[in-house]
Amino acid sequence: MGASDKIIKVLVVDDSALMRKMIGDIIQSTEGMALAGAARNGIEALELVSKLRPDVVTLDLEMPQMDGLQALAKMMAEQPTPTVILSAHAKEGAEATLLALELGAVDFITKPSGSISLDIDRVREQLVERVRVAAGVDLSKLRAKAARPAVAAGRKLRATEEMSVVAIGSSTGGTRALAEIMPRLPSELNAAYLLVQHMPLGFTKSLADRLNSRCKVSVREAEEGNPIKRGQALLAPAGWHMKVAEDGAKVALTKDPPKHGVRPSVDVMMDSLAERSARPLVAVILTGMGHDGAKGLTAIKKKGGRTIAEDKSTCVVYGMPKSAAETGAVDEVLPLDQIPEAIVRACSR
Repeated sequence: MGASDKIIKVLVVDDSALMRKMIGDIIQSTEGMALAGAARNGIEALELVSKLRPDVVTLDLEMPQMDGLQALAKMMAEQPTPTVILSAHAKEGAEATLLALELGAVDFITKPSGSISLDIDRVREQLVERVRVAAGVDLSKLRAKAARPAVAAGRKLRATEEMSVVAIGSSTGGTRALAEIMPRLPSELNAAYLLVQHMPLGFTKSLADRLNSRCKVSVREAEEGNPIKRGQALLAPAGWHMKVAEDGAKVALTKDPPKHGVRPSVDVMMDSLAERSARPLVAVILTGMGHDGAKGLTAIKKKGGRTIAEDKSTCVVYGMPKSAAETGAVDEVLPLDQIPEAIVRACSR
């Protein structure tokens, strides 16, 4: 058996015996995976992580004695293990889930119908995919980074200067990447931002609010007709494609079919920007699974825009940036901490 054929040992953590059984059955019935054990709260989870050394943990957040967040924080400090969160509630649990991602969880899945989801099999494919991805992640890329100061704009804004539009796309690991990049962008930069982060329903509003509380630019979940304006970042809402409207000055939201299996799609946003905006453009592709964004970034490059992709050395998952780089249309491939300066340079040309 080669290294790539290694059996992934999974520890299932959930306070419901039924959920432990159902999630465990999914793991057991998946080729290449084995159930290492099961725990009913954070205290048991920490004991079993130490004893069983699982490759991946699936972690419920709402548990008695020690909840998932407390357990995750201790685990990442004492014995870091790739973790996939199973979130019971979208809107109610969004803040806790985003905090879990900041603490070092690789990704998350929303249980289809609350804490006790008898229909958990509906997310079988997502669960298996995320466990496989988590098993291959370099945990050093998930450790919390100390906050860094904003990048200096470098010069005063000229009255005649044309505003740039910066399009940023991300997926797995992207919430942490955005939390590192966006707060470092200076308010005085003459730029507007369009963001697409692959997320399920109920989470993008919380992500926008979380970023807004930390950033010098304004960050909000996009609504139909929002203007594309200086000093503001619009985050595509989950379940909707965000396009640039025909006038090039505002955004439009559509329920067009998913692209690459996702909605919102980075390609949809970037393609419309290249087609409809006459402004200077910057395209940035961050960590994530799959190919979304490669085509859109190429379209922006063809329009004379500046293009940036995250380097493999800092990507949680080197999928989307790799696909973008392979097009030959990327101007700069940079580690995460150098991308804010590159955005400022690109908007100051």
